[in-house]
Amino acid sequence: MKKHQLELEEGKYYHIFNRGNNSDKIFFNELNYIFFLNRYNEYLSDYVETFAYCLLPNHFHLLIRVKEKALLLQKAKLLEKPSQAFHRFFTSYSKATNKQQSRHGSLFENPFKRIEIYTNEYFTNLVFYIHANPQLHGYVNDFRAYKWSSYNSILSDKPSNLQRQAVIEWFDNKENFIFFHKKKISFELIKQFSFD
Repeated sequence: MKKHQLELEEGKYYHIFNRGNNSDKIFFNELNYIFFLNRYNEYLSDYVETFAYCLLPNHFHLLIRVKEKALLLQKAKLLEKPSQAFHRFFTSYSKATNKQQSRHGSLFENPFKRIEIYTNEYFTNLVFYIHANPQLHGYVNDFRAYKWSSYNSILSDKPSNLQRQAVIEWFDNKENFIFFHKKKISFELIKQFSFD
Protein backbone atom coordinates (compact mmCIF):
# COMPACT_ATOMS: atom_id res chain seq x y z
CA MET A 1 0.00 0.00 0.00
CA LYS A 2 1.32 3.47 -0.89
CA LYS A 3 2.40 5.71 1.99
CA HIS A 4 -0.38 8.19 1.21
CA GLN A 5 -3.01 5.42 1.58
CA LEU A 6 -1.89 3.79 4.83
CA GLU A 7 -4.52 3.09 7.46
CA LEU A 8 -4.36 5.56 10.34
CA GLU A 9 -3.18 3.76 13.47
CA GLU A 10 -4.10 4.66 17.02
CA GLY A 11 -1.54 6.62 19.01
CA LYS A 12 0.38 7.72 15.91
CA TYR A 13 0.91 11.22 14.56
CA TYR A 14 0.14 12.08 10.93
CA HIS A 15 0.42 14.88 8.45
CA ILE A 16 -2.96 14.89 6.68
CA PHE A 17 -3.19 16.98 3.52
CA ASN A 18 -5.10 17.25 0.30
CA ARG A 19 -5.98 19.67 -2.45
CA GLY A 20 -8.83 20.35 -4.79
CA ASN A 21 -9.37 18.06 -7.74
CA ASN A 22 -7.20 19.38 -10.61
CA SER A 23 -5.78 21.82 -8.02
CA ASP A 24 -9.09 23.73 -8.12
CA LYS A 25 -10.42 25.74 -5.21
CA ILE A 26 -11.95 24.01 -2.21
CA PHE A 27 -12.74 27.25 -0.34
CA PHE A 28 -14.77 29.86 -2.21
CA ASN A 29 -15.60 32.31 0.57
CA GLU A 30 -15.00 32.93 4.27
CA LEU A 31 -18.01 30.87 5.33
CA ASN A 32 -16.48 27.81 3.63
CA TYR A 33 -13.45 27.98 5.95
CA ILE A 34 -15.71 28.26 9.00
CA PHE A 35 -17.93 25.42 7.77
CA PHE A 36 -14.88 23.20 7.10
CA LEU A 37 -13.54 23.71 10.64
CA ASN A 38 -16.95 23.17 12.25
CA ARG A 39 -17.65 20.06 10.22
CA TYR A 40 -14.10 18.79 10.91
CA ASN A 41 -14.74 19.14 14.64
CA GLU A 42 -18.11 17.43 14.32
CA TYR A 43 -16.82 14.42 12.37
CA LEU A 44 -13.31 13.98 13.75
CA SER A 45 -12.90 15.34 17.28
CA ASP A 46 -13.74 11.92 18.74
CA TYR A 47 -11.09 10.25 16.58
CA VAL A 48 -8.12 12.62 16.50
CA GLU A 49 -6.30 15.34 18.38
CA THR A 50 -5.29 18.29 16.23
CA PHE A 51 -1.97 20.08 16.79
CA ALA A 52 -1.77 22.38 13.76
CA TYR A 53 -3.74 23.23 10.65
CA CYS A 54 -3.77 25.57 7.69
CA LEU A 55 -6.55 26.04 5.15
CA LEU A 56 -5.65 27.62 1.81
CA PRO A 57 -7.93 28.32 -1.17
CA ASN A 58 -7.04 25.07 -2.98
CA HIS A 59 -5.53 22.82 -0.28
CA PHE A 60 -5.15 22.20 3.43
CA HIS A 61 -2.72 20.70 5.96
CA LEU A 62 -3.44 19.06 9.33
CA LEU A 63 -1.11 17.69 12.00
CA ILE A 64 -3.05 15.13 14.00
CA ARG A 65 -2.68 12.26 16.44
CA VAL A 66 -5.11 9.34 16.33
CA LYS A 67 -6.68 8.73 19.71
CA GLU A 68 -6.23 5.36 21.37
CA LYS A 69 -8.99 2.80 21.04
CA ALA A 70 -9.74 3.02 24.76
CA LEU A 71 -10.75 6.64 24.27
CA LEU A 72 -12.70 5.84 21.13
CA LEU A 73 -14.69 3.10 22.80
CA GLN A 74 -15.94 5.55 25.43
CA LYS A 75 -18.10 7.03 22.69
CA ALA A 76 -20.85 4.59 21.74
CA LYS A 77 -21.37 6.26 18.38
CA LEU A 78 -17.86 5.45 17.15
CA LEU A 79 -18.24 2.53 14.78
CA GLU A 80 -15.65 3.18 12.09
CA LYS A 81 -11.94 3.55 11.47
CA PRO A 82 -10.42 7.06 11.63
CA SER A 83 -9.76 7.03 7.87
CA GLN A 84 -13.46 6.31 7.31
CA ALA A 85 -14.37 9.25 9.54
CA PHE A 86 -12.09 11.45 7.42
CA HIS A 87 -13.78 10.14 4.28
CA ARG A 88 -17.25 10.94 5.69
CA PHE A 89 -16.04 14.41 6.65
CA PHE A 90 -14.67 15.11 3.15
CA THR A 91 -17.84 13.76 1.55
CA SER A 92 -20.02 15.96 3.76
CA TYR A 93 -17.97 19.08 3.03
CA SER A 94 -17.89 18.27 -0.70
CA LYS A 95 -21.67 17.79 -0.95
CA ALA A 96 -22.36 21.10 0.80
CA THR A 97 -19.79 22.98 -1.29
CA ASN A 98 -20.99 21.41 -4.56
CA LYS A 99 -24.54 22.49 -3.73
CA GLN A 100 -23.40 26.02 -2.87
CA GLN A 101 -21.32 26.34 -6.06
CA SER A 102 -23.77 24.51 -8.34
CA ARG A 103 -21.05 22.06 -9.25
CA HIS A 104 -20.82 18.26 -9.27
CA GLY A 105 -18.14 15.62 -9.05
CA SER A 106 -15.21 15.20 -6.74
CA LEU A 107 -14.07 18.32 -4.90
CA PHE A 108 -10.91 16.73 -3.47
CA GLU A 109 -8.22 14.49 -4.89
CA ASN A 110 -8.74 10.93 -3.83
CA PRO A 111 -7.45 9.39 -1.62
CA PHE A 112 -6.51 12.07 0.89
CA LYS A 113 -2.79 12.10 1.71
CA ARG A 114 -1.39 10.97 5.04
CA ILE A 115 2.21 10.64 6.15
CA GLU A 116 3.21 9.24 9.52
CA ILE A 117 5.28 11.64 11.60
CA TYR A 118 8.06 9.41 12.83
CA THR A 119 10.68 11.77 14.32
CA ASN A 120 10.74 14.75 16.69
CA GLU A 121 12.47 16.83 14.01
CA TYR A 122 9.70 16.04 11.54
CA PHE A 123 7.02 17.11 14.05
CA THR A 124 8.82 20.36 14.92
CA ASN A 125 9.45 21.38 11.32
CA LEU A 126 5.97 20.33 10.23
CA VAL A 127 4.35 22.69 12.75
CA PHE A 128 6.35 25.51 11.19
CA TYR A 129 5.74 24.36 7.61
CA ILE A 130 1.97 24.19 8.13
CA HIS A 131 1.89 27.68 9.61
CA ALA A 132 4.27 29.14 7.00
CA ASN A 133 2.30 27.66 4.08
CA PRO A 134 0.30 30.80 3.21
CA GLN A 135 3.53 32.79 2.86
CA LEU A 136 5.34 30.01 1.01
CA HIS A 137 2.51 29.99 -1.58
CA GLY A 138 2.38 33.78 -1.84
CA TYR A 139 -1.06 34.32 -0.28
CA VAL A 140 0.34 36.70 2.35
CA ASN A 141 3.62 38.48 3.02
CA ASP A 142 3.66 37.34 6.65
CA PHE A 143 2.12 33.99 7.59
CA ARG A 144 1.47 35.26 11.12
CA ALA A 145 -1.27 37.48 9.71
CA TYR A 146 -3.07 34.63 7.92
CA LYS A 147 -6.52 34.00 9.39
CA TRP A 148 -7.04 30.33 8.53
CA SER A 149 -4.10 28.66 10.26
CA SER A 150 -3.61 27.54 13.85
CA TYR A 151 -0.61 29.83 14.47
CA ASN A 152 -2.56 32.60 16.24
CA SER A 153 -4.97 30.14 17.83
CA ILE A 154 -2.04 28.40 19.52
CA LEU A 155 -0.99 31.75 21.01
CA SER A 156 -4.56 32.64 22.02
CA ASP A 157 -6.39 31.94 25.26
CA LYS A 158 -9.79 31.57 23.59
CA PRO A 159 -11.50 28.16 23.91
CA SER A 160 -10.39 25.67 21.26
CA ASN A 161 -10.20 21.93 20.59
CA LEU A 162 -6.67 22.50 19.31
CA GLN A 163 -3.94 20.82 21.37
CA ARG A 164 -2.35 24.24 21.94
CA GLN A 165 -0.81 23.50 25.35
CA ALA A 166 0.89 20.40 23.99
CA VAL A 167 2.31 22.41 21.07
CA ILE A 168 3.56 25.20 23.36
CA GLU A 169 5.16 22.63 25.66
CA TRP A 170 6.77 20.95 22.63
CA PHE A 171 8.59 24.24 21.98
CA ASP A 172 9.09 24.70 25.78
CA ASN A 173 7.09 27.96 25.95
CA LYS A 174 5.35 30.62 23.84
CA GLU A 175 8.53 32.63 23.41
CA ASN A 176 10.39 29.68 21.86
CA PHE A 177 7.36 28.83 19.71
CA ILE A 178 7.40 32.40 18.34
CA PHE A 179 11.19 32.38 17.94
CA PHE A 180 11.20 29.10 16.02
CA HIS A 181 8.60 30.46 13.62
CA LYS A 182 10.86 33.39 12.80
CA LYS A 183 13.45 31.01 11.34
CA LYS A 184 13.59 30.10 7.67
CA ILE A 185 13.01 26.52 6.64
CA SER A 186 15.25 24.95 4.00
CA PHE A 187 13.97 23.92 0.56
CA GLU A 188 15.01 20.33 1.24
CA LEU A 189 12.81 20.16 4.34
CA ILE A 190 9.90 21.74 2.50
CA LYS A 191 10.04 19.11 -0.26
CA GLN A 192 9.31 16.25 2.15
CA PHE A 193 6.06 17.90 3.25
CA SER A 194 4.76 18.75 -0.24
CA PHE A 195 2.21 17.00 -2.44
CA ASP A 196 4.81 15.57 -4.81
